[in-house]
Amino acid sequence: VQLQASGGGLVQAGGSLRLSCAASGITFSNYAMAWFRQYPGKEREFVSAINWSGGSTYYADSVKGRFTISRDNAKNTVFLQMNSLKPEDTAVYFCAADEGIPSGGYFSKNEYDYWGQGTQVTVSS
Repeated sequence: VQLQASGGGLVQAGGSLRLSCAASGITFSNYAMAWFRQYPGKEREFVSAINWSGGSTYYADSVKGRFTISRDNAKNTVFLQMNSLKPEDTAVYFCAADEGIPSGGYFSKNEYDYWGQGTQVTVSS
């Protein structure tokens, strides 16, 4: 199983980035997908999640209205469109996969079976 995250980079405050996470080795359409982020020395925190079909999406309050998660099951890829970026969005972003419906909820990192390698997002002020 491999989750390959990409799309991070350096952007000015107010700008946009689009993260992608390409999955292989799993039946992608069976999996809930999520994005988490991690600040240096901190626990990984929930950003957004999407159910297997794309019909349900979830967001942390801190990104609601600015970030949009989506998926393309034909391409085994999940996306995170990040708009109106703020310096506090600077972190390493990780994608994650969980088969079915996360029993403990979409927000818990402990529910996810597979993780990507992370992509750095840096927002300058």
